[in-house]
Amino acid sequence: MNKYGRQAQEAWKTASPTRYSQIQNPDEFFANLGEQAQEQVDELQVKIAGPDPKGEGYLEKVGRLNAARNQAEEIVRYDLLSPPETEGEDEEDEYVNPSIQEYLDSMREVDKLREQLY
Repeated sequence: MNKYGRQAQEAWKTASPTRYSQIQNPDEFFANLGEQAQEQVDELQVKIAGPDPKGEGYLEKVGRLNAARNQAEEIVRYDLLSPPETEGEDEEDEYVNPSIQEYLDSMREVDKLREQLY
């Protein structure tokens, strides 16, 4: 289980122990959730960082990429650490927070527009 899965598992135990106890296989569930979070962080980081600006130096690039990573982790972590609030939801299903999905969808739309313009 990666760091995102461990963080989510601890947060869910604290925030919603009843719902956490209803998960049949918590280790598998949070391992999968952590993998999804990692993929989302990786995708968001690329989108947030954007293309390399002309004339960007090494330290500037490192700073831009680190800032993009931190922002992506913050977005995903905020959604990841909160258990779903909808009653009757099956926790074993794949969990993707709608706000992250909406953000990713909007970034895809921006990419499509850029392709049309260039």
